[in-house]
Amino acid sequence: MSEAPSRQRVDSWLWMARFFRTRAAAQAALGAGQVRRSGRLLDKGDMLRAGDVLTLVAGDRLRTVEVAAFAEKRGGSEAGRALYRDLHPPA
Repeated sequence: MSEAPSRQRVDSWLWMARFFRTRAAAQAALGAGQVRRSGRLLDKGDMLRAGDVLTLVAGDRLRTVEVAAFAEKRGGSEAGRALYRDLHPPA
């Protein structure tokens, strides 16, 4: 069994963390300026590291999350939630 990567493309990570239904939707959100790291816009080819804090618009929600882990393939919703820590205060 291989280890999970230590870095990952932001579009792939957003899809694997299940913020978007498709990788193309994640790329479209990045292109529309809906994803930021430390206040800076991200491009689909930018690499994430554990500990990065992202602010993103997913659907009609503004989310702030910390990258906690990476995956080699997309899993279910529970596996997706294991990839990040939600920093947005509960509503």
